[in-house]
Amino acid sequence: MSAAWGEHVRAQLRRSGARTGGAREAVISHLEGQDCCVSAQELYDRLRADGRKVGIASIYRVLDRLSELGLVHRVDLGGGVTRFEPALPGGEHHHHLVCDECGRVEMFDNDGLERALELVAGARGYELAQHDVVLRGLCAACKPASTVSSA
Repeated sequence: MSAAWGEHVRAQLRRSGARTGGAREAVISHLEGQDCCVSAQELYDRLRADGRKVGIASIYRVLDRLSELGLVHRVDLGGGVTRFEPALPGGEHHHHLVCDECGRVEMFDNDGLERALELVAGARGYELAQHDVVLRGLCAACKPASTVSSA
């Protein structure tokens, strides 16, 4: 992510009448450095490791508020844990690959997939507002050696 996203978020919060210090600033600063989604617990752990004393309930409140304002997206990768990632300007987004063994998450973009999703929705009379694609399987590190060598 970028500092431009962070400045946009801070400006939106000021316009909405919210303060931008404390837990909000800690969460925004951390999300500025994220390329992909993060859970509230992961965010809490990273902030604590950086010496920030922010409670998990405060992190959830900040993420909920940012989500309400459309500044972060909730991402459901399964497993009962919601993740959050910065909402990119102009609707830019990416999709996710999730390893069922180790939990690794990788993001990917694919223009052909985007066109296919638009075609499917349009053929059924839908206009897509947003979509999430999560592909699950085993990453290269977790695949059995015989599967890797025969590929």
